[in-house]
Parts: sequence; structure tokens; C-alpha cells
Amino acid sequence: MTTITLLITFFFFLMTLSSSTHPQNFTVELIHRDSPHSPLYNPHTTPTDRLNAAFLRSISRSRRFNHQPQTDLQSGLIGAGGEFFMSITIGTPPMNVLAIADTGSDLTWVQCKPCQQCYKENGAIFDKTHSSTYKSVPCESSHCNALSTNERGCDESKNVCKYRYSYGDQSFTKGDVATETISIGSASGSPVSFPGTVFGCGYDNGGTFDETGSGIIGLGGGQLSLISQLGSSISNKFSYCLSHKSSTVNGTSVINLGTNSIPSGLNEPSSHVISTPLVDKEPKTYYYLTLEAISVGKTKIPYTGSSSYYYPNNDDVSVKGNIIIDSGTTLTLLESGFYDGFGAAVEEAVTGAKRVSDPQGLLSHCFKSGSAEIGLPEITMHFTGADVRLSPLNAFVKMSEDMVCMSMIPTTEVAIYGNFAQMDFLVGYDLETRTVSFQRMDCTNTI
Repeated sequence: MTTITLLITFFFFLMTLSSSTHPQNFTVELIHRDSPHSPLYNPHTTPTDRLNAAFLRSISRSRRFNHQPQTDLQSGLIGAGGEFFMSITIGTPPMNVLAIADTGSDLTWVQCKPCQQCYKENGAIFDKTHSSTYKSVPCESSHCNALSTNERGCDESKNVCKYRYSYGDQSFTKGDVATETISIGSASGSPVSFPGTVFGCGYDNGGTFDETGSGIIGLGGGQLSLISQLGSSISNKFSYCLSHKSSTVNGTSVINLGTNSIPSGLNEPSSHVISTPLVDKEPKTYYYLTLEAISVGKTKIPYTGSSSYYYPNNDDVSVKGNIIIDSGTTLTLLESGFYDGFGAAVEEAVTGAKRVSDPQGLLSHCFKSGSAEIGLPEITMHFTGADVRLSPLNAFVKMSEDMVCMSMIPTTEVAIYGNFAQMDFLVGYDLETRTVSFQRMDCTNTI
């Protein structure tokens, strides 16, 4: 189930929104899953405990990005590993639900009565029979056909489109495809409604889903995601700014939707805004970039990873789109063959510390000092057309007073550019020009 994992759980509270039919702009506040404001906050866990839990979710989540043929589609993130929650209302009259917001999923779904099988949920379960705006989607409709053949079915006796998803942790959901009015609460006091939104009404759901959530809100790049359905109303543009302080009570992160969400002055030296092309690949759910090299200080190392996992017989395609950018994964995962040389270059560049093992066995390169201050190298990610210079907070994580670890690990599967590397950048997605932009800023002060 992704996944846009520092891992972040959030509610959306719209700050502004025009009521006109023209493209609109609005900003939404994000609350980190480990913030005291989060419903998942546990005051008894230590910062190190929270980090290790986040790293485990990163590793589990990464396996959900591996797109291989199967009976049911394997989607974004693990059931209990959702890092973002979104507070919405659904139906008429509106009913409040809390669902995992996932940049690695498309179809939004919530648990629905009457249940054949529903997992335990803290809140009430949506009852479609109590809503005047619920409408089933026919089997031969364009909405139904937007699902892959592995995802969809048909109740021919009722002419109702069916969906089915299974996830890498054996969690699953099945139900009816329908349209409904979905609303998001506005800070001005008036909810913003999106009638006719396609979603899944799940009556057969199980696995490791968290009791806090009602289902999944899809924010991926596919046709049925919420981002795609809003489409022209937000000019096919959105951005987010994730604060490295967002796990604290004073930290704030935001997501912006609409024309004004994309920073101006792209690729102009004075604006410090750089952009790189999005690469169109299957599955369209994910946002693919091309990583050409990584520099450790002044040492530039060509990136040898590829997406041959997806296209084993097409060398030309595999060079492009070799990494997925994902705001729901904490760590950055890099192709293991490349990582050996990259890790060695980092180890050579670190000063004032010796390399040690991560006590939890999760992170590959950790460094421990005595009384000396640890000197960390600058890491630069060289995407096509965009050199993104990372601060130490983007590339390393402080595990204790005298130990830091690199927040990048090797993988034998698909590479992922995680959210630690994206902290304190305004990351903009222009789905019309098919580009992703980066602008360094203090995301704590974006509202």
C-alpha cells in the first residue's frame, strides 16, 4: 500500500481555496506520525526507537515498489507501515474518516458496510446505504477500465465494477468501485468538496492495517489517484515541504496544490530552483527520476543502478527512470553494486570518527567519535539537469550523542529517493511539463 517514511503521518487541513471553477491553489498542513499531535504518538518510545521503527518501515515499504506480475496487484506500502494519515469526510451527510495517504497508490478506498470481513477500526465504518451521493461504477465504464485486468472484476448481475488489491505483507482489500463526494476540512471553516470522486468501497479487508486508519488515499501518478482526479482544478501541480523538525511539537510540514505550488524561476541561477524530468514508465503510479551520479565532496561517482528489474530486455529504457522519488519512505535506497564504492568514498571522507556497526543492524555505514566532532562530507545527487546538494541532515542521521549513520542503504531491488534526503526542500511536481523541481528552504516557516 505509498508511503508521498523520517516517516510522516499527516492530517490535511486546507488553508485557502477559491470557489471558482478556475484552477485553484491551496495549502495543507502535514503532521509527522511521531509528533505529539499525531494519533500514533507514543510518549514512552525514545527518539532512537522511533528512528529504528521508521527505518524498518522504509525497508518493508521498498519491497512494495517491485512491480511483478501476480494475481492481485502489489501496491505501495505495507498495511501497518503507513506514514501519512489524511483526515477527510465522505458521503452525504458527510462522515469523518482517517485514512493512510499514499504516494505509491492510486485508487482511494475505505472500509464499507456491510462488511464480509473488515479489520478492527477505531472509528466508525462508512455505510454506503446512508449516503445520498454514493453511486456504483458500471463494469464497462472508463473508470472501471482504468484499473488493470489484475485489479478489476465485475458483478454481472448488478453491473457493478469490482476492485481487488493485495499487498506485499499479505494484507488485502476487495470491494465495489463507486463515486462519492469527498470533502477536506478547511482552516477557514468551510469544507472543500469534490463530488463524483472515484473510490473503492471495501467490504473484504484484512491483514496488518492499523486500527487508526479507514483505508488508503491514493496520491500516485495513475489515472484514478486523487491527484489525477483533481487534475485541471489544481493545474496538475503540487508540491510539499517537509521539515526536519516535523516530528516535534513545533515542527510543521505542508503540501501545496495548484499553480502557485510550483516555485518560480526554474533553473535560473538567482532563484536556486532546479528541475529534472519525470520519466514515464509502468506502473504509472510511481514518480521516476534519473540519477546520473552522486558526489562525495569533490569525488563524483557515476550511478550504475538501473530499472532493468522492470525492463530486463531493454537497455535503453533501463538507463532512464532508475530511481523512484517517494515522500513516504524515510531512507534512500541505492543499487547495491553502486553502493559499495559510494560507501567506501563516504567512509574515506568522514573525519574525527571511526566506522562502527549499527547496533540494530539496519544501517550500513555508521561512525562513532570520542570527544571530537565528526566531520561529514557534502553529498550531491546528480539528477538529469539538477544537482541537488544535501546538508548533513539530509544524508546522515544522529543516532546518539557520539554516533551518526548514513541514511542511505543498499538494495537489490528498485532504488528510492527517500524523505530524509528531501527535508527542507520545496519539492514541486509539475505533471503537465513532467518535471520535479527542488528549492532549498526552511520548511518550518512555510505557513
